[in-house]
Amino acid sequence: MRTDELGTHLLFELGTQRRIQLLCHGHSERGGALAALVPLGLEGFDRLEALYRFLAALHRRRVPPDSRLTPQQRARARRMLQAWDGSRHGATQQDIARVVLRQAPLGRDDWQAASTRFVVMALLREARAMIAGGYRKLLRHRRRS
Repeated sequence: MRTDELGTHLLFELGTQRRIQLLCHGHSERGGALAALVPLGLEGFDRLEALYRFLAALHRRRVPPDSRLTPQQRARARRMLQAWDGSRHGATQQDIARVVLRQAPLGRDDWQAASTRFVVMALLREARAMIAGGYRKLLRHRRRS
């Protein structure tokens, strides 16, 4: 935090050379205005949308939904995390299917041929990819080339 003739600068380091900078304009204790600096690169659209949601929350207005993920993508991400948590705590793939996908208990042979077995394997594979850095894709809108 530093103060100059423009106001008080607040800089929040997010790691990997990323940061959020806020400026409290004016020197008054109350009523100073905040300003956000938004780089005008292609990701600026995402940042502006996030800034709009932040501004709505700041002024206690209805916060618009985050449009980066559809409800289906959000549900899948939640299932991936649930599957990963279960796997890390020793649950079998069939246990994960019972809890996350509400699959009825199956015998060994039925489980080997069950489509939910392959769904659980895909959830765990995608969860590993997310944890390895793929989560960053969640923060961006899809763009047409």
